[in-house]
Amino acid sequence: MSFKMNRALQWKLIAGFLLVFVAGGISGAFVGGLYARHHFFQLHHPQLIGARMKERLRTELNLTPEQVAKISPIIDKTADQLREIRRDTARRVHETMAGAHRQMAANLTDEQRQKLQQLEERHRRWHHHRLPHEFSAESPSATP
Repeated sequence: MSFKMNRALQWKLIAGFLLVFVAGGISGAFVGGLYARHHFFQLHHPQLIGARMKERLRTELNLTPEQVAKISPIIDKTADQLREIRRDTARRVHETMAGAHRQMAANLTDEQRQKLQQLEERHRRWHHHRLPHEFSAESPSATP
């Protein structure tokens, strides 16, 4: 009888440890996902690139406030150039994909063309919600 009790207790302990392990894995994945999401979107927020560059240079180079003031116009100009590059790239990607879709449409059935249009519309809505208006490929500022 004592052996059976010990065996049952062992299984309960194993199940408890597994449960704690799985719960820890799930909570770790959740917290890690939140951290990664925050980090990803913060790092890829184009409006903040100049401020991030200034802060990084200030801390890593131990710049004085006077030095920061002197290099700020350079960083601001660079940030503007990077935003323009991003806009141009988004426009070129959009044009390339639109051209590919036009070429593919010639080889598709009416039903497939309709599905392709739905995919394009879903993609457009997704980008409209994810990107600031000034960076979306469909925005007037991104077209030549």
